[in-house]
Amino acid sequence: QEQLVESGGGSVQAGRSLRLSCTTSGYGYSNKCMGWFRQAPGKDREAVATLPPGGGYTYYADSVKGRFAISKDEAKKTLYLQMDSLKPEDTAIYYCAAGAYFGAGCPVVPGPYYAWGQGTQVTVSS
Repeated sequence: QEQLVESGGGSVQAGRSLRLSCTTSGYGYSNKCMGWFRQAPGKDREAVATLPPGGGYTYYADSVKGRFAISKDEAKKTLYLQMDSLKPEDTAIYYCAAGAYFGAGCPVVPGPYYAWGQGTQVTVSS
């Protein structure tokens, strides 16, 4: 069973950058869909970015396109989310997740993901 641990969250001013990391252990995730999700107070958990194994279509939420970038380091078994030009509306708890890949892109809803990290808080002030 995969275990996921996020790090890199914090409090920053608008316009600054953060890089989130998600280290994995267990079976590994090289053949899994990996994703970053976020949940703001009073809102549903939403997909920020998803990454299929071996490359392919990478999904970004419209609200983060051009500002966020998802990537992974296979050797380090680590997933990243580079977040630039942060906005107050990016404030949320950010989670990484792993899910099965069926060869047709990665899901962009939380339900199909079966392994989750504990989350890391990102707070952006204006």
